[in-house]
Amino acid sequence: MDGRSILKANEFLWNDNRLLRQENGRLAEELATCRRERDQARGESQQMQKRIEQLEKQNERLKKRVADLSKMPKPIPSFVKPNVPAKKSKKPGRPVGHEAALRPMPEKIDVHQEVALPTDSLGQISCPACKTQLSDVKQHERLVEEIIPAKVLTTCYHTTSGYCPSCRKRVESRADEQPPAADLPHAQLGLNALTTAAVMRVCYRLPLGQITSLYQQLPGLKISPGGITKQLQRLGGWLEGQYERLKLSLRLAGVVHADETGWRTNGRNGYLWTLSNKDCTLYHIDRSRGGKVIKDLLGEGFGADGKGTLVSDFYSVYDQFDCSQQKCLAHLLNELKETTKRRPELLGHAFFKKCGRLIKAMLKLKERKQEFTEEAYIHQVKLLEKRLAKLGEGSWGDEDADRLTARLHKYRDKLTTFLHKEEVEGTNNLAERALRPAVVARKISGGSRSEKGAKAWAILASVMRTAQQQGRDVVQTIQTLLKGKWAGKEPVLLSELLMPLIQADTS
Repeated sequence: MDGRSILKANEFLWNDNRLLRQENGRLAEELATCRRERDQARGESQQMQKRIEQLEKQNERLKKRVADLSKMPKPIPSFVKPNVPAKKSKKPGRPVGHEAALRPMPEKIDVHQEVALPTDSLGQISCPACKTQLSDVKQHERLVEEIIPAKVLTTCYHTTSGYCPSCRKRVESRADEQPPAADLPHAQLGLNALTTAAVMRVCYRLPLGQITSLYQQLPGLKISPGGITKQLQRLGGWLEGQYERLKLSLRLAGVVHADETGWRTNGRNGYLWTLSNKDCTLYHIDRSRGGKVIKDLLGEGFGADGKGTLVSDFYSVYDQFDCSQQKCLAHLLNELKETTKRRPELLGHAFFKKCGRLIKAMLKLKERKQEFTEEAYIHQVKLLEKRLAKLGEGSWGDEDADRLTARLHKYRDKLTTFLHKEEVEGTNNLAERALRPAVVARKISGGSRSEKGAKAWAILASVMRTAQQQGRDVVQTIQTLLKGKWAGKEPVLLSELLMPLIQADTS
């Protein structure tokens, strides 16, 4: 082999060696990649195995949960009220030996009617079944109270009219119970018919259709729902003077409870406002829920003399009055309850426990005031006020707790007013009770059809609610006020308890 052959052979071997080294490098890289992928796959496999084990455990827990839920009763829909928990039943009625509660005896007997048994041929009292003569005959008195079926009574008033040159108008004679004359092609409704319709509509919250049916079925009086609506608006106009007197009485009252709720008028959203105290109630329907409404009702100077106290919830429009105020503690308790219901994890939260105990202690102290001397009672009040101030200055690291803490701090002086003033209550229940029948009426009728109807309803509801608060007969009260108005007078029947204040203010 010559030198050139050897060189070619060496070159061939060197190239072959180079190719082998390159292939060896590639194989080494592939091996490293495969090892990395193997290690990664092994890690993922271990993670998947752990995940599978976790899912199996979770699946077992869910199976147990499903088994437990299948044994529980079906949940009650939110619109269905839950059943009242069963209590230990007791025999209905009064305890044994207690005096029976019966209807009172009639004050007088209007009709005496003899009811005799039949007599035989000899004139002796005998059995109505077998005609045998009776022995040991006794006399009895069986009292029965009955109502007289209603009927329509039509009265034609023969009046006289003439023109007065001094008054420059025509005057006409009128009977006491006769409504103001109106030129109508049909008869007017009388005093009893007007007041009965108003009481059925406002006090008993009957729909207009049912009122017309009752009038048609009982006395046989035909009237349309529109006719009743028009008459109620006339009644509202006649009693508007009483409404203004009630408004003035509340402005001069020592304590006023205020609240509001929704009320639709002619299909548009609005609000029903109420002002109440122990003697009278005022309703007002308005499109607005702004502060101007309550300021117009109470007057800008309410409580400026330091005598008036406004009791309300935490709605900010009431804060505009620079007077003594009491915020409703029942609203605060309800908000604590609703918050913990929405977030059960707050049931054991220190703020909610302390705040609930403090509010209940404040209300309880007012109930037990008679058990303390004046000095001891004032000392207890100061202790509660210190607890309230300390609770309102803390920070609890929770948005709901901090929100309510800020409210306690803001209204600190308005949460304990009732502890210093005997006539002030710690809750706004008086206004809540005044709104309750109105809310029922709203749910039945849907509100008012017109602005005139809303105004008339507010006037009639105010007068009737006030009469009920004062223990007056509503029908008789309305009739007395109407007869006084028709006679050109303005009776002070409903506001007579506050008339000294009204006269002093107007003089």
